[in-house]
Amino acid sequence: MTLVSHLQELQRKHQTLSEAVEEAQRHPGYDELAVAEMKKQKLRLKEEIVRLSAN
Repeated sequence: MTLVSHLQELQRKHQTLSEAVEEAQRHPGYDELAVAEMKKQKLRLKEEIVRLSAN
């Protein structure tokens, strides 16, 4: 896997998580712990994207 394709995959995963968080928050009674975990995953992905992009 090339660096570019790896970055694209990380960005796709980040976008998918963003959509999942937004969707979950639209529904009353959403699972706050699950959303918090998704947000942590998004942050880790974003940090990895930034780290790899800086090289």
